[in-house]
Amino acid sequence: MSNELHRGTGMLLIEAVNSNPNGNPDQDSDPRRRNDGHGEISPVSFKHKIRELISDKEGPVWQEISSDLGITEDEFDHYDILEQKSTDRKEVKKLSAQEFLDKYWDARVFGSTFLEGKEQNSTFIHTGVVQFGLGISLSPIEIERLTTTKVLPAQEGRDKGMAPLAYRIVPYGLYAMPFFVNATMARRTQCTWLDIQILFRVLPFAYQETASYIRAQVNIRHAFYVEHRKARGCFNDFEIIEALTPNAYEKEKPAHNIRDYDMEQMKKCIEDLNKKMEGKAGPVVDLMEMI
Repeated sequence: MSNELHRGTGMLLIEAVNSNPNGNPDQDSDPRRRNDGHGEISPVSFKHKIRELISDKEGPVWQEISSDLGITEDEFDHYDILEQKSTDRKEVKKLSAQEFLDKYWDARVFGSTFLEGKEQNSTFIHTGVVQFGLGISLSPIEIERLTTTKVLPAQEGRDKGMAPLAYRIVPYGLYAMPFFVNATMARRTQCTWLDIQILFRVLPFAYQETASYIRAQVNIRHAFYVEHRKARGCFNDFEIIEALTPNAYEKEKPAHNIRDYDMEQMKKCIEDLNKKMEGKAGPVVDLMEMI
């Protein structure tokens, strides 16, 4: 990849095993599922995990990445996170547009509605440079619900605690989440090549380093990325996404493991895609290999 900001097209293949990759508050925190039976992971859910790792400046992920990229401790304030519970909205509103962009990494990369009105004679809501699409499972998903118990009850006077049907998980799911780097927006949010490199370095750890009781086995199997030769893009995004998406052998049935998908055919599609993109875009790379 070059040291200049160009358009990029990517695909995350997110694998969930006996976990809930994204609960739905409208359905008692069941794993999100569409009417056709396919599972969902929202972009907001995924970006939250990225923000969490970057906000933890004492954590091993940020410490390693900042060291590798030459970011010194006195520059850490340039990579603060806006979208977190500790943010004081009143203090944010006092910042000028330039101060705001100088401070918040996620505003430069993902955009922010806080920028509305910060510029004179402007009502433009800044869209971010990086957009993650909705993650959709490649096969219908099953949902299992279990009642859990614990020795120490949450309520006094009870000899044990019970949570009826509270453990809601997907036995297995492989989700495809496309993402895009739009260099055209970089001028407006002042997003830099280094900002995007931070994202790419953090991305492989998004689930691994934020695992929880209900997300014990969610991880990114592949994080494919294609960098176009020009800032405006040189190749059809949808054609790239199609080549990076494996097919299930039995599309109408829930999958039980990765062997239910034709990964060899996907590799062949990537080889063919690389040939077609010669001179227009770089070859497909897997950001997971940065670990």
